[in-house]
Amino acid sequence: MDASELRYDDLVDRVEVMYYEQQYRAAADLVDANSDGLEAWAAELAHLKACLLGASGDADGALRLLLDASTAGAWWRPAILTEDDDLAGVQDRPEFQELVRVSETRVTDDPAPPVIDLPAQAVGVVVALHGAGQTATHARRDWGGVLKHGYALVCVQSSRRMSPMYRTWPDRDQAAADIAAALAEAQAVAGLPVVAAGFSAGGRAAIDWALTCRPMAVAGVLAMAPALRELPAGAMPLSPATIWIGAEDDLLDTVDGAAEQLTGFTIERIPGLGHTFPADFADRLAAVL
Repeated sequence: MDASELRYDDLVDRVEVMYYEQQYRAAADLVDANSDGLEAWAAELAHLKACLLGASGDADGALRLLLDASTAGAWWRPAILTEDDDLAGVQDRPEFQELVRVSETRVTDDPAPPVIDLPAQAVGVVVALHGAGQTATHARRDWGGVLKHGYALVCVQSSRRMSPMYRTWPDRDQAAADIAAALAEAQAVAGLPVVAAGFSAGGRAAIDWALTCRPMAVAGVLAMAPALRELPAGAMPLSPATIWIGAEDDLLDTVDGAAEQLTGFTIERIPGLGHTFPADFADRLAAVL
């Protein structure tokens, strides 16, 4: 990860805290003060600030910001714009509806090669799926501890873009295709046991993969804070399988609600942790692997 990517991640984390504290205007000012050098994320920052303005009651400012960004070439999948409560104050305006139409014409997916790391002698393969808004380099950072236990690491980058830099895993078929393409490039470890792994939206995609055997059967699954939705029909028992979830994570109720359907899974609830990786994650990986 380069310095600009780290700066962008840090800015988003800081804004998220301020958003939940309802410091909308101060968070919008923070975005303005820290946008230099982050031009690659112009669409994402415009949407972020527009949501902050919308939440603060400045619908006119939110719409103007999105229109200016669109004029400069930014785009967002329609759902990003039309399903966001913070933008409810502008969604019935003709200018906004035209913005959505123009944006939809620019939407493109973008397959990307996986990031592959190999140990000296591999005993298995961990295939890691990044969280929403992240990339394969984030997965490499978060799951790199598997290498010292003899596991190759294949970090898959979703081809589904919700905006120019925002990738996630909303579609099971597309996720399976992305995973298959990544494994096809990992011929050096073909034939070894494969473990599906992922964080947040990537954790959900990893569990879907493990339960459906698409694109292939796996030897186990490791999911950190999975953003679960409806599980695949006919989900089978699966073991070994581990879910880690913070006791302070907003997704905990969803995971607990699905516990009865996740036959064979071990669910570890981590005290004091929100929606992130614990500081001792490398040790937790070692204990499971």
